[in-house]
Amino acid sequence: MFSRMKKYWWRILCSILLIAFTTYVLADTFLISKVYTVVENETEKERSNEKNQEKAETTKTSYSDENIQIKVTEYRENDTTIHVADITLSSAEYLKTALAKGSYGRNVTEKTSEMAEDVNAILAINGDYYGAQESGYVIRDGVIYRDTKESGQEDLVIYEDGTMEIISEDDVTAEELLQKGAKEVLSFGPALVENSEVSVTENDEVGKAMASNPRTAIGVIDDLHYVFVVADGRTTESAGLSLLELAEFMTSLGVKTAYNLDGGGSSTMYFNGEILNNPTTNGKNIEERSVSDIVYIGY
Repeated sequence: MFSRMKKYWWRILCSILLIAFTTYVLADTFLISKVYTVVENETEKERSNEKNQEKAETTKTSYSDENIQIKVTEYRENDTTIHVADITLSSAEYLKTALAKGSYGRNVTEKTSEMAEDVNAILAINGDYYGAQESGYVIRDGVIYRDTKESGQEDLVIYEDGTMEIISEDDVTAEELLQKGAKEVLSFGPALVENSEVSVTENDEVGKAMASNPRTAIGVIDDLHYVFVVADGRTTESAGLSLLELAEFMTSLGVKTAYNLDGGGSSTMYFNGEILNNPTTNGKNIEERSVSDIVYIGY
């Protein structure tokens, strides 16, 4: 009798320990924030940003100063509302990225609008959500934060001079990219347009998204001439786009290179202090998802 009871309680204890361990692993992966690096505060640049924005001419759909011109236009394609920011810069230094809470780490997140306000961004979109992945290069502002290769991964490299290139992590190391002048490396994908040609097919939906969804993309038209694109989706008002539809739309804007960023509930466009699109994860509630990083225009 005692032996049977001992085995019974031992099984219960093992089950409790297994559940506790599984809960910890899940929490450590998805919930517990771990800051590995804190990004330095750029107080002087923030002051410069404020001075330049004071001189700017702004409307609900435009921003213009001596260095930055932005025009936002709303399109309607494939039963989907698409927000396009056309950007012309005097220097690539105004195309930037920012990390949630000014920190690189695991499960460190903020809403796109919160990050944008933190860095006084004029325009911002969500980035690649590096924190949702264990591998894939992370380079921000010329600093390597993660150099672990993801086989088959296509990245977008933004160089110091503002040019863009699509690379495969199988072909080059993070350190080699840095030596070539990489300023930002975004690791999500896939590439949408290369050499002005669509580089995805319907088959590329497998593994990324099987249906139309909210999307975020970035593209370059010419020297220091860019577009940020966010498509709404998952609602009765806006169906969303497939990767192929997004790529075809990007080519209609005249881009030479375009890249798919994190989408779904992450897709958000912030401009002049307001969120322009309708971010949603489930199609029922319109609200931002907290993410790891943003791409933005500012000083």
